[in-house]
Amino acid sequence: MKIAMIGTRGVPAKYGGFETCVEEVGSRLAAKGHQITVYCRNGYYQEHLKSHRGMLLRYLPNISKKTLDTLSHTFLSVLDAAVRDFDIHMVFNAANSAVVAPLRLLGKKVIINTDGLEWKRSKWGLAGRNYYKISEKLACFVANRLVSDSDRIRDYYLETHRTDSTRIAYGAYIQACERPDRILEMGLKPSEYFLQITRFEPENNPLLTIKAFKKLKTGKKLVLVGGNPYETPYLKSILAEACDDVVLPGFIYDEELLRELWCFCFAYIHGNEVGGTNPALLQTMASGCFTIAIDVPFNREVLDDCGLFFSKNDDSLASGMTWALENSSRLDPYRQRAVERIRTAYSWEQVADLYEALFQDVMQGRVSGRVGKPLRADPAGG
Repeated sequence: MKIAMIGTRGVPAKYGGFETCVEEVGSRLAAKGHQITVYCRNGYYQEHLKSHRGMLLRYLPNISKKTLDTLSHTFLSVLDAAVRDFDIHMVFNAANSAVVAPLRLLGKKVIINTDGLEWKRSKWGLAGRNYYKISEKLACFVANRLVSDSDRIRDYYLETHRTDSTRIAYGAYIQACERPDRILEMGLKPSEYFLQITRFEPENNPLLTIKAFKKLKTGKKLVLVGGNPYETPYLKSILAEACDDVVLPGFIYDEELLRELWCFCFAYIHGNEVGGTNPALLQTMASGCFTIAIDVPFNREVLDDCGLFFSKNDDSLASGMTWALENSSRLDPYRQRAVERIRTAYSWEQVADLYEALFQDVMQGRVSGRVGKPLRADPAGG
């Protein structure tokens, strides 16, 4: 099959979950003999490679503004792809559905990975939230098939838009500590810090994590990796709330350093409450971290019995962190279950196989979208 990957920043993956998915799935499908073309944004890559891990790369311009970055590049990618002989157009992010419509009008095969419930994010105003809601509905008509990354997202589309989708989550690599010197360079010691890696936005709750941490009686530190490219009131609140034991290194894109931070942390705090299967949570589990996650259905689906959950308040999180401190000798079984769950349910090999099966089903017209009542049978076993 000839497959176009559209709607992400591109590969090599450096920026987020979609990009990692494209790289891991695309490279595996290329190794199986499929021709994979990834559309990349000019503004994110100084070096324009012709190929990467068996995938062909095409670079097109993008408008580097928050509201136009994705749509501008996707629109140009759609125009380019429309005159090529791709069998499948795999589009990431339901927000792209408006500019993807021409492909469907030309009779092309289109699959859209919906992403999470983006309209719930606080960074969007009324116009932005309405746009995302309209895009969700439009995606149900534009795509031959939708992909949901969790059962809860699939249920949402069934209940809200009467449209079924194929449940395919993300994957993660099981990894172990190799370079303790990397965290020593940051003034950290193994098992002597709590960790959270996230964008500094209200729905990810890094401010709540700081407030909970300050209630603890511990000599450990809190490391908050991430930030926000825009100066927001919420970012200012985080900087004001942080104390001497809170380490704020900013965004880190060094994969080796991130691996060591994950593998050597005492416990990981997962505060993301919006979206489906979160790639950072998967990688946390794959790194053998003891994880304390905010209690929302998406996180329950992924973490299951491999960690603890907290309610959205600093007392609840502080209680979970205190329990971990007081029961440090009882944490290894949680860590072991988390790694095994990734091995059996969230490997990239499984994810790539599910995408390949879906592409073949769409090619042969074996799946549809709009339904009269909820459907539970699904190629991905959702």
